[in-house]
Amino acid sequence: MCQLLGMNCNIPTDICFSFTGFQARGGATDVHSDGWGIAFFEGKGTRVFLDPQPSCNSPLAALVSNYPIHSKNVIAHIRKATQGSIGLENTHPFMRELWGRYWIFAHNGNLLDFSPELDGSFVPVGLTDSELAFCWLLQELRQRFGSSCPDPAELFGTIQALTVAIAQFGEFNFLLSNGDCLFAHASTKLRYIVRRAPFKQAHLNDQDVTIDFSALTNPDDRVAIIATEALTDNEAWESMPPGTLWRFEEGLPVQTLQTLAGPVKKKSA
Repeated sequence: MCQLLGMNCNIPTDICFSFTGFQARGGATDVHSDGWGIAFFEGKGTRVFLDPQPSCNSPLAALVSNYPIHSKNVIAHIRKATQGSIGLENTHPFMRELWGRYWIFAHNGNLLDFSPELDGSFVPVGLTDSELAFCWLLQELRQRFGSSCPDPAELFGTIQALTVAIAQFGEFNFLLSNGDCLFAHASTKLRYIVRRAPFKQAHLNDQDVTIDFSALTNPDDRVAIIATEALTDNEAWESMPPGTLWRFEEGLPVQTLQTLAGPVKKKSA
């Protein structure tokens, strides 16, 4: 099983602390050693770092963990391969353009017998079920709304309906963002925490690292962190109920919808 990490903030923030713990799970404290990636939004642009090597000993991951890139939306992924060989083309997160914005997507799970018809507007490069689902999701959004992005409520409702359709084929935990907000679907397991004033110290589960957020933040800062498993051992992480889609904006969860529509065909191995 792969693991996901996302960040949504009200001001551009670096993810160095959280990524330091997350990086260790890629082959050191856990078994997700089949590649890793991370994407940062900066305005309408994105920085994407991908490496098919384990993140625990990747020089590129070490660079990212010490490089204070400031962003309001970040998506990261460490891979335990289920479909598609280990290689750069199959490494998450994936990026595509829709409505003049980059979209970033990462998936944790396994979709079995998922073979939707594609019209050629979005085509997978690799061989993962994840990239195929991303391409189909964007294709359906484009078909339904044409050349312009709908309002947030209509967009969220449509993503919910498309998520229900895909989730019938298996485990479909994912993170998705176009830089304006961050969508998170808890098919089976996701957790989140919102850090805000009064800020306190936090200690990582996977590394003996502690940070005092009160020394690094302003009173109005808000940072939402979403992860497959809690990254710290001294903070209260909230479990996201299985079968729910969330929208995070300005460092807060602002919308939730149910997506669970009966049992999936199979669970991932």
